[in-house]
Amino acid sequence: MSPERKEKPKFLITLLHLGFFASGIATVWIGQVLPILAEKLTLNDAQSSYFFTWQFSGSLLGTFATNRLGKQNKFIFAAIVGCFLMAFGIVSMNADSYRLCLFAFFFTGIGIGLTLPSINMLILELNTERAGSALSVLNFFWGLGAISSQPFVDFFARGTNIFTPTLMLGAFFFIIGAGIIFQPPGVEQRPVTDESAPEDFEIPIWTRPLAWTIALFNFIHVGFESAMGGWLKTYTQRLEGVSVWFPPIFLYFLFFVIGRAVAPILFRYLNENKMLMLGLLTILFGMIILLSAESVAFLSLGASISGFGTSWIFPTNISRFTKIFGASSTRRATPFFICGTLGATFTTWLIGYISNAYENDLRSGMFVLLGSVLVLIVLQVGLNFRKSPNLK
Repeated sequence: MSPERKEKPKFLITLLHLGFFASGIATVWIGQVLPILAEKLTLNDAQSSYFFTWQFSGSLLGTFATNRLGKQNKFIFAAIVGCFLMAFGIVSMNADSYRLCLFAFFFTGIGIGLTLPSINMLILELNTERAGSALSVLNFFWGLGAISSQPFVDFFARGTNIFTPTLMLGAFFFIIGAGIIFQPPGVEQRPVTDESAPEDFEIPIWTRPLAWTIALFNFIHVGFESAMGGWLKTYTQRLEGVSVWFPPIFLYFLFFVIGRAVAPILFRYLNENKMLMLGLLTILFGMIILLSAESVAFLSLGASISGFGTSWIFPTNISRFTKIFGASSTRRATPFFICGTLGATFTTWLIGYISNAYENDLRSGMFVLLGSVLVLIVLQVGLNFRKSPNLK
């Protein structure tokens, strides 16, 4: 029988969920301010795509730092530093220089790379018995932040002036980081495992092809999510008759949040493999509609369906990883998160590159996302028939 864990620190859990909410705003922030900065600094799609490259490069560095801090039992410290760096980076986006803005996204990325993996791992370790559901709830808060990002920027930004929304978000991150600082010492613990289970810290997870296949799945899917959040608003503005009330990017994240809320219910009837395949087929259907759309109405429909389908993919994939390789794998999941960051960097850049190569035809670039979904379906079919490795 698994040993009992001490009573969960409720205030810390609340702060972590608030931090994930704010991180949801920050993660997709780039997509909301991208057309604003492109106009302000007179950038083409290829130049704009480097904002993604710098942010995700920073996120990669932050993920490496999280790995080192996690081995030292300092996920809470990583979350604190991440909040402060995101506060600094977001406020710095008010610079009038393209290069300074690139550095602002870089520092924001470092903060994201520190915060998202550390909070994911902390919540996972506090909920080992209901990992999939707990991560879905946590990522539901991320979705609430993501859905708030577009109306938040649109309401408070004035033309190419984003000072007010950046200051407000930066202050929110600073308050959350300061709140986590005052947690009592010893509140963070190593993962609790079943003594009779074979998992331990000596298992060479990353010598196993199955681990890298799951990480590849994360590479492609995080790339898809990042590109949708980053380019959809710009893509919408290239069409005639843009709706100001319910733009596709808002509906994408609205149904993303709805999917996160529905996922715990679906988990009662479907296992992880079936949930993943259901999500991928839903995304495929949505992307076919989105890429064939000639009006904002159909674009909104495709975005809504895609958002709903993608909502539970990430938390379910990471839950699958920890179930296969054990509770101790939370402290050695760095390659998993690195693959996601590299996927986000590559996919967002590739869309901008292809669009610029076809004279700013962003639709050509967005077809990368359709290909991503098809590859994910093939990977999921293969993973569905793979047996868990013998870890004894």
